[in-house]
This record gives sequence, structure tokens and C-alpha cells, in this order.
Amino acid sequence: MGFLDALLGRTKPVKPDLDQLFGLPSAAITLEAAAGFKPTGVGSVCFASVEGGAFAQVQQDVQALLDADVARGGIAIESSRDSYGYSWMTVRQPPEDIVSLVNDVHAINSALESTGFGPQLLCSLVNFTDAQNRPLALVYIYKRGSFYPFAPRPGGGERRDNALELEIKAMLGNDLRVEQDLTRWFPVWGAPGL
Repeated sequence: MGFLDALLGRTKPVKPDLDQLFGLPSAAITLEAAAGFKPTGVGSVCFASVEGGAFAQVQQDVQALLDADVARGGIAIESSRDSYGYSWMTVRQPPEDIVSLVNDVHAINSALESTGFGPQLLCSLVNFTDAQNRPLALVYIYKRGSFYPFAPRPGGGERRDNALELEIKAMLGNDLRVEQDLTRWFPVWGAPGL
């Protein structure tokens, strides 16, 4: 960063660090102990699709890699597109196996990044719920290298539980790199599993 950047308040963007995803299992323990939220066993990766054979091949390769254990009772990953035109790859594991879920989410991100499609990655989610059936997702923002909680209000509509999100933010400060700029906490309406 140069002198003019410092003077004008510009900062270098944070480099994505996919290993941050491996902090999610300890965050899950904190969430359950402090707020009663348990993993649902659903995780997803959102990315902007690119037209062309190379991207389609990478997507197929990732799907084939993660579907390899379907013959042994594993659950196939799902590909979908939301109403905004973004693509999602959704993985499912038993709710108590958050480590495998995080490994699958990490594998999707890593495969896209290592083949040159990192700029298409938007975010990754791991979903939780509590005894009152309130949904919660911990969202990893690829381009910021940080997490934030997203808590849509149950019952439909596009309303968030901002108080719960701030409460979760305070709980997870020791487990995850939490995004401090609240304007970056974008809603992910229609995300798989929420």
C-alpha cells in the first residue's frame, strides 16, 4: 500500500483464506453451548456461473468427486440456480458430522479456486437451527476472507433477525474471523437449506 492509498483511505483487499472454513466446527460447538443452535447438515457454495466448456467441466469434476461415496450411502450434491442467476452447489451430511460437511464445502471452493475460477466464488454457507426452529447460516464471504451470521425470520418473507445476528457475532469472535463491516452482511435469500 502506497502513501496515496493511505492518505485517501484505500486499503488492499483481504486475500481469501479458505482454511478459515476449518474454524466452523469449533464455532458450531460455541453456537450450541451459548445459543442452542445445532448444525442441520446442509452446506452450500454460491458462485457466479461462467458460460463455456472449461467451467462446465470443472463443475462436473467437482460433482463427480463429491458424489464418489454415494455408492457407500453418501448423499449426492445438488446443483441449482437461484432467482438472481447465481449457481449453488449444496452438500448434505448427517447433522452431527460438521467436519465432513466443512471438508466438502472446502473441496468445492478449492477446486474452483485452483482451476482459475476463484473470482466467480461469492460465498459459502453452513446452516444451523435451534429448538424454536429458527434458521441461521454462517456465511463465508470469499472476497473478504471473513464470516457473518445470516438469520432470516421464519415464516417466509424477506425479513432478518438483526438482533440475533448481532448476538451471534459477539459469540463467535474467538472462533472465526467475523466481518466487522455490517454493510457487507448481505442477505442470501433463497439459499439452499434456509
